[in-house]
Amino acid sequence: MCEDEHGRRPAPGPGRRALLVTGAAAALTLEGVSFAAADTSGPQTRTLRGTLPPGAPDFVYLPVEVPSGVREIRVSYTYERPSVPAGTTGNALDIGLFDGRGTDLGGRGFRGWSGGARTEFFVRADDATPGYIPGPVDAGTWHLVLGPYTVAPQGLAYEITVTLVHGEPGATPRQVYPPERARGRGRDWYRGDCHLHSWYSDGRRTPAEIAALARAAGLDFINSSDHNTHSAHPHWAAEAGDDLLIMLGEEITTRNGHVVALGTDPGTFVDWRYRARDNRFGRFAREIRRAGGLVVPAHPHATCVGCAWKFGFGEADAVEVWNGPYTPDDEVALAAWDAQLIASVRQNRAWLPAMGNSDAHRDPDVVGSPQTVVLADDLTREAVQEGIRAGRSYVAESRHVTMAFTATGGRGQLAGIGERLEMDADTPVTVRLEVSGAPRCTVRLVTDEGVLLTSDPLPVTGSGVVEWHTTPSYAAYVRAELRHETAAGPLPGALAGVTNPIFLGRRPTT
Repeated sequence: MCEDEHGRRPAPGPGRRALLVTGAAAALTLEGVSFAAADTSGPQTRTLRGTLPPGAPDFVYLPVEVPSGVREIRVSYTYERPSVPAGTTGNALDIGLFDGRGTDLGGRGFRGWSGGARTEFFVRADDATPGYIPGPVDAGTWHLVLGPYTVAPQGLAYEITVTLVHGEPGATPRQVYPPERARGRGRDWYRGDCHLHSWYSDGRRTPAEIAALARAAGLDFINSSDHNTHSAHPHWAAEAGDDLLIMLGEEITTRNGHVVALGTDPGTFVDWRYRARDNRFGRFAREIRRAGGLVVPAHPHATCVGCAWKFGFGEADAVEVWNGPYTPDDEVALAAWDAQLIASVRQNRAWLPAMGNSDAHRDPDVVGSPQTVVLADDLTREAVQEGIRAGRSYVAESRHVTMAFTATGGRGQLAGIGERLEMDADTPVTVRLEVSGAPRCTVRLVTDEGVLLTSDPLPVTGSGVVEWHTTPSYAAYVRAELRHETAAGPLPGALAGVTNPIFLGRRPTT
């Protein structure tokens, strides 16, 4: 049922349609709204109302028949938030927009997504609300897409107002993107934060504010990763510089976990409308790689609705084991990642590097805490990605923490983080960790057998060196952790830093 601002019912829409399962998550198309032919007397407005029941499909589409001569489309919405019993989810309703090119999986008609961050938006040729894509408002069947994130037992009653403004369209601006190279230091360790949100999704900071905070945090590179939209991409160009490489991406927010597309080509959109049971993630992981990006599952053990990662890691290039301030979720992610390392050794297959990012949205979220420190050949998109993919990296809570981690043995052979020390099983190996910026932290050396060395706390200066002797037969790999002091008995303190592993011994033959 829908009506305009004067209470008049429009011409009948296409009617309620059956549940659609089209290779994406379950979706439902409801009765839509039509507008009269071009009316230059003023804006045209229609209001749609409805109620979504508990167990509603993941996405609900509302068709909007747009006539020719429209300059701008405006949308606002509200929904009821009734009280619910303790422990029961209430109502949360996301929203987005597709144009006349359709809603097929892949996003050809995608024009924007604001999730639950905004109650209104507009789109026209020369401008759009953050999260949405400027461009012509062509005649055809557009679709509002509703995402009932959670629905209360009473159902989710909503009201949507659509306004069309007629007139001559403006000119769509030419998109300019940040360069793929900054002034580097040659092969060196570069610091970055690859999971950040601006006001182009549900963040509260502008790209300029984020870039300033990144520079203050000592970062060399960042990655734009707004939820389910690439609309921010051209707005980063002015913030890049010789001192800061800005890569472009997206956080793909599905109902079965989130994944960061890290360093994709400018303007790349990656669809999110699927679940693990739809068997579609591999298609979009390959799409990320074709666009030059890395596939990085984010906060895989987070407890928020839809946040825990359920797609497996076969398509991943790295995994985010530390997300923002260190929590029990991160401790579980770290343990699960370590178990994957053991499996990779046992099965003689590729291993999955770890990384950490801030996932900063707004104050007081700290950009660059944590940060991934990557050994790269230069400060370019390609070189940084290659360092992450190879696991030549460690995660630090701030710019002050440094970890120089090596293994030596045999006739002067040496391997660093993410590398392998090739030698016979019984050859003595010296593992060395040199630390700075970690006052009173404890060093732990972790192998496939578990924690085999725990140091005394570092001095208040935060600097120190820890050495350990082993053989490849005793440790298939070794990685290092920096842990803060804790008052929780046997439980380890929060991380201050963690490295990817160094593998020891000759590669198994298959």
